[in-house]
Amino acid sequence: VQLQASGGGLVQPGESLKLSCTASRSIAGFEMGWYRQSPMKQRELVAITSGTGRANFADSVMGRFTISRDHAKNSVSLQMNSLKPEDTAVYYCNLRNVFKNYWGQGTEVTVSS
Repeated sequence: VQLQASGGGLVQPGESLKLSCTASRSIAGFEMGWYRQSPMKQRELVAITSGTGRANFADSVMGRFTISRDHAKNSVSLQMNSLKPEDTAVYYCNLRNVFKNYWGQGTEVTVSS
């Protein structure tokens, strides 16, 4: 299974960015979402959504980020608004269920003035 992520880049504080990830298989029955990792820190959950549409967010992004999934396109998108310098990280797409756990290659997000 391949996860193709896109949408990273350099933005200024307060700006927005949208990340997208497309899977090479059906995402039905899988949770799909995003983790991030910055230097000297462990990888952390950003947001993840289940097949029923339930979503969980890290406290640090609540109210600023939204996540959506498109079963027809086998994809998930992360809309990131009001970005802060502390959001700077490599963002990894994740697709998982109780049996499998897949990771994308990572896309870099830099928030800096």
